[in-house]
Amino acid sequence: MFYREAGDFKTSYVDDNQTFPIKFDRYRYYFVLFFAFLIVPVVINDYWVNAVFMPFLIYSIAAIGLNILVGYCGQVSLGTGGFMAVGAYACYKLMTSFPDVNIFFHVLLAGGVTALVGVAFGLPSLRIKGFYLAVATLAAQFFLVWLFNKVPWFYNNSASGQISSPERTVFGIAVTGPNTHAWAAYLFCLVFVTICAIVARNLTRGMQGRKWMAIRDMDIAAEIIGVDPLKSKLSAFAVSSFFIGVSGALFFSVYLGAVEVGEAFGITKSFLVLFMIIIGGLGSIFGSFAGAAFLVLLPVLLKNILVGQLGWPTDLAAHLEFMIVGAMIIIFLIAEPHGLAQLWRVAKEKLRLWPFPH
Repeated sequence: MFYREAGDFKTSYVDDNQTFPIKFDRYRYYFVLFFAFLIVPVVINDYWVNAVFMPFLIYSIAAIGLNILVGYCGQVSLGTGGFMAVGAYACYKLMTSFPDVNIFFHVLLAGGVTALVGVAFGLPSLRIKGFYLAVATLAAQFFLVWLFNKVPWFYNNSASGQISSPERTVFGIAVTGPNTHAWAAYLFCLVFVTICAIVARNLTRGMQGRKWMAIRDMDIAAEIIGVDPLKSKLSAFAVSSFFIGVSGALFFSVYLGAVEVGEAFGITKSFLVLFMIIIGGLGSIFGSFAGAAFLVLLPVLLKNILVGQLGWPTDLAAHLEFMIVGAMIIIFLIAEPHGLAQLWRVAKEKLRLWPFPH
């Protein structure tokens, strides 16, 4: 078998501590990046970008951010939709106030604004946790949606109450607006996904990640051994909100182009991202991608098979989707709490030992 560690020697601590210790994993990672950056943009069309790739990439960033907070630090949050709205509206105000600045920096600054808001709403985590923290973040969700609806300054006094993304370019190529090509929008989001995944992976494997996991496992014991709960919890809220704000900015500016806060960033968005990390796997960067892929591909698959091939009514297919997602959440919470990521780890361990039983 080719999936083996035999002969793959490590001669330094850096080599021994790398993200992908097996050569096959590293080659597979490089192949995925090569395929995503050089092959996919050539063959995709508008349907695949709008129905599959763009939602998958944007929700992956949001799932990574929420997984840092919930999966790695153990702080329950139901305000993901509200924080995505902060990123979207911050990006909109920056795009309209500073039209000469590159949109790449607008998206990053929108993530920074969302990080500050996330820290502000993360302050209750120093005194409450569990169900009470979930209620506090749920209050943040409703408050932020209400704020963006009621204050005309956020949507530049638009009569409709919507915000629309003006056209912006990167290296002379439009990435927002009606003249955007599918491959350009895809590559723009892919760059952010790659950067966010690498940063998140290194953060969770480093000292900060160990502090988050110590707080998650037992905050009192973590404080006794020297972990500052104030800095650890607020840093988790900040990093998580930054990623979620970036996803909200991309969701508004590159994917939808025009949004109304109640429809695009309602409470259902918060639950959708939470379901992604539950199904994909808490405390796993790969699980964030797996959960996002599952919940993005499932509606497309059911629509094409049940509605397109079998002629089922659209509402019946949508109800079946809810039933499948609910059943998957129950099954994973009971049978496999670590989600699809754990199933993938088990499969790889089996491959490494095959055909031997132990």
